[in-house]
Amino acid sequence: MYKHILVPVDGTTLSLKALDIATGLAKSLSAKVTAVTVSPGYPTILAGDGYMIEPISPKEWEKSVAKNSELIQQKAAKRATAKGLEIKFVTATADQPYEGIIATAKKKKCDLIVMSSHGRRGFSALLLGSETTKVLTHSKIPVLVCR
Repeated sequence: MYKHILVPVDGTTLSLKALDIATGLAKSLSAKVTAVTVSPGYPTILAGDGYMIEPISPKEWEKSVAKNSELIQQKAAKRATAKGLEIKFVTATADQPYEGIIATAKKKKCDLIVMSSHGRRGFSALLLGSETTKVLTHSKIPVLVCR
């Protein structure tokens, strides 16, 4: 059925719950699991007349992103190992997380994306949006949503 599952993880309890579900599913299907963290690109701020303001240096930014990704990966690896499954990790860069998730799924030839959702409804869903909704809307790869 599914041979390669992608799980976006951001270190939150909900994303780690999706990881637990994905690893359980992968184990029963003998599938591979890849976890992806998506980080925004280097921020630049344009300030009048084309001047650019750099809040921190590109090197500092990369260091900060790498450190954050490493912490998330450590949490995820610990949970996957507890389930008896080794997973691979990827860090993607995209201004919109859903774009990084979909691009990684295509690049890695994943046939299922497993991700969590807060389950917001009504005005809060409209106001806050949802990366899960955006992945569901734009992905041609099946998506399993966990709550």
